[in-house]
Amino acid sequence: MIEEVTVLTFEHFYKTLPEPLWIACQPTPIKAPSLIAFNHSLAQTLGASEVPDNATLAQWFSGNTLPPSADPIALGYAGHQFGNFVPQLGDGRALLLGEVVDEQGQRRDIQLKGSGRTPFSRGGDGRSPLGPVLREYLVSEFMAAIGVPTTRALAAVASGEVVRRQLPEPGAVFTRVARSHVRVGTFQFASVLRNEQTLKALADYAIERHYPSAAQADDPYLALLEAVVARQAALVAHWMSVGFIHGVMNTDNTSITGETIDYGPCAFMEQFDPQKVFSSIDEAGRYAFGNQPAIAQWNLARLAETLLPLMQAPGDEAVEQATQAIHRFTDIHADEQRKRQADKLGLSSDSEQANTLMASLEIQMSQGKMDMTATFDALTQYAASPGAQAHDAVLALTTQPDALGAWIEAWQAECVAHQDAARWEAMRHANPVVIPRNHRVQEVINAAYEGDYAPFHTLLAAVTKPFDDSPEARRLAVPATSSEQVLRTFCGT
Repeated sequence: MIEEVTVLTFEHFYKTLPEPLWIACQPTPIKAPSLIAFNHSLAQTLGASEVPDNATLAQWFSGNTLPPSADPIALGYAGHQFGNFVPQLGDGRALLLGEVVDEQGQRRDIQLKGSGRTPFSRGGDGRSPLGPVLREYLVSEFMAAIGVPTTRALAAVASGEVVRRQLPEPGAVFTRVARSHVRVGTFQFASVLRNEQTLKALADYAIERHYPSAAQADDPYLALLEAVVARQAALVAHWMSVGFIHGVMNTDNTSITGETIDYGPCAFMEQFDPQKVFSSIDEAGRYAFGNQPAIAQWNLARLAETLLPLMQAPGDEAVEQATQAIHRFTDIHADEQRKRQADKLGLSSDSEQANTLMASLEIQMSQGKMDMTATFDALTQYAASPGAQAHDAVLALTTQPDALGAWIEAWQAECVAHQDAARWEAMRHANPVVIPRNHRVQEVINAAYEGDYAPFHTLLAAVTKPFDDSPEARRLAVPATSSEQVLRTFCGT
């Protein structure tokens, strides 16, 4: 019997928008739900005063029995997938249970992923394999821990069923928390409907919920575009600073709130390479690491196209205003990137050498086959305790120690002018000790397929305290050997 406990109070603001931006739909029950993980600290910030037993949580967050006041809907959206426009995509395996207002008064979406077929499934089974669920849980919680705007993981439930992709795999259901599930693709979907009232309702919803100050602007819809551009530019700069590769930056995976969303074939770059790709479906390298800023800007141009009919300026003038807003992405991203680069190098944001030193270091990392995370961690340790041992630890990471040694001398000279305790603290919090390395995530998945979730919980504990310098963190921080490397990641859809 389900315990009568109200964990979260759901509201349904999104349902004030017209259909077919959403369609009511119920989850499909699963065979044997079993709770893998529940994020108690996140639940508390969402307003949960008490939490029922694991069996009840497994029922609720599998979709077998809905939590009180939940009223699920599938959201409609379109999208450019690898550059090709698809006019109708939508939530083919996800359901929005509703929204809750958190402790800060912010409205947050709660969504099930892998909960069964919806009207947008397009022939799919609506399920999720266990592997992608564990990957998203780990990576999204790590991103939150290092301060990258992101969706969050509330729960993971094993289904007790088999999901068939390339091979039969165990299934699972993931519960995701987001500031919003409105995407660039949502605006594209509204635009395709050729109903300006629907498009306006969506834009007004986005302004009211996410960018209320835009409502006071001379042109609220231009202000909306400018605000989304600024957040996306800052987000991608943060991605780049930690070597994150999203893997599938389609417009339907681009949130208007500036949160990282839809962790599919994502991965963290190890050996530095701007052209690095992990996604098994990105055969042409469209979403390679170094392409991400340009792709984000391209996606935002698609958003601008949908907003043109709402903008106050006529015709060509509106196009020019939107174009200028999109072009500002470059300067905003560069400014955010400069600040993050300075932090990673332990320099002040006004250092004139930060960009030059970072560009030179990236060449060193690429040519010297250096691991990105290990390099910045070693530099952080060196900045804290300069000496021969720390110096040698940095040089040990490269195949070209002479060239790197010259770079270290130039960096040290700049550090003398800019380094202090506050700068080192900023450096430490820009350079995590441990990340969800691809081979560690794969180890977790492999163990879970055998029914062992202990490695998952061990890695989760480490990556949610990514700056702790503990023996366990150091063990998990070791880069993959040649035989451990994971070269391809998979989406799970």
